[in-house]
Amino acid sequence: MAETIVLAYSGGLDTSVATKWLQEEYGYEVVCVTIDLGNLPDVDAARERGFAAGAKAIEVIDAREDFLRFFAFPALAANAVYEGQYPLATALGRPLMAKLLVDHARAVGATSIAHGCTGKGNDQVRFDVAIHALAPDIKVVGTARENLMTREQAIDYAHKFEIPIVETVESPYSTDENLWGRSVECGNLEDPWLEPPADVFEWTRSLDQTPDQPAEVEISFEHGVPVVLDGEAVDPVTLVDRLSLLSGEHGIGRIDMVENRLVGIKSREIYEAPAAITLLEAHRALEAMTLSKHQLRMKDRIGQEYADLIYNGLWFTAHHQDLAAYVQSTQRYVTGDVRMRLWRGTATAMGRRADRSLYSHALATYGEGDEFDQAAAQGFIKLWGLPVQVQAGVQLLAEPGGLERLAAPEGE
Repeated sequence: MAETIVLAYSGGLDTSVATKWLQEEYGYEVVCVTIDLGNLPDVDAARERGFAAGAKAIEVIDAREDFLRFFAFPALAANAVYEGQYPLATALGRPLMAKLLVDHARAVGATSIAHGCTGKGNDQVRFDVAIHALAPDIKVVGTARENLMTREQAIDYAHKFEIPIVETVESPYSTDENLWGRSVECGNLEDPWLEPPADVFEWTRSLDQTPDQPAEVEISFEHGVPVVLDGEAVDPVTLVDRLSLLSGEHGIGRIDMVENRLVGIKSREIYEAPAAITLLEAHRALEAMTLSKHQLRMKDRIGQEYADLIYNGLWFTAHHQDLAAYVQSTQRYVTGDVRMRLWRGTATAMGRRADRSLYSHALATYGEGDEFDQAAAQGFIKLWGLPVQVQAGVQLLAEPGGLERLAAPEGE
């Protein structure tokens, strides 16, 4: 009896070909699992291709809300952005997909799980590591890195087995998208000197096509999680969908970067993440009101570590549990409202308020009602500057030319 393999199936050229190739090469019975994290292509057409390729079954799982609640929003709470630019949309989707693939493999008695990630990308690492963390006994097959078909060869293979496809050799880009963002690579984007062509972008307008007037939107958070949009409580999928459309209309969320892949190469990537960028700016603005200076400094460091962890496929680790516990602790009082202005590619916080805000008007104001004890400043400054004064007198000014060196240290 043939072994069963569960294939992460998008319905595109590569995974349609993989469905047939796994049968022809290894003799597997193939169960296709399509996981909807947002912007799923034509499901009916994907089913047709899968069954034409000989799939035993095709399962479609709507995981959009789980993706936002348990993956994207925790990353938002951490302000996790890879290398200062990428909000990690694709990287955040992989651990959830791995978990659902493992769950389905257990349900149908599969011995293996397959994905179509290439041997040069990050996603193969994310899938393999996550699957083996959750199910060490399950074999992982990377179809693209094992069959090594070029795009032209994959198209010929599909034609040979009469798999209905829509891709052509002329289609230059490799794309991936979910509710949190869209990524584009390959084609002429591989030359970092070239400006991205207009047809690369689908979710965001170019600046010369954005509205003449800005838009304002109010976002309300509870414990670091966005829950209300313009006074209306909405579910996560609706909130992100609406914000993505509005922010994209104003050109927000375009990212063109050369990033350091986990596998050791640099890659030019184009991302569109309109909702993610707007929510990150709003969340940072609210944290500035509700976290102390030391919490904010530590969160900056934790956020970078959190982003690296997600990017590197280490979601299902004790290290992640430890970081997540700290992040959740910091969000206890991150509850309030932020008014965002969306215009000309920029999301800007124009107002913020919170019931547990650390901002005190009575302490900050220079006008009537000032409660700051300015008389205490002199003593504070004396004690704060005391070690500076002592070291300067004993060491830095005690040698010839000390004053000059103190004023202009060597190397400046």
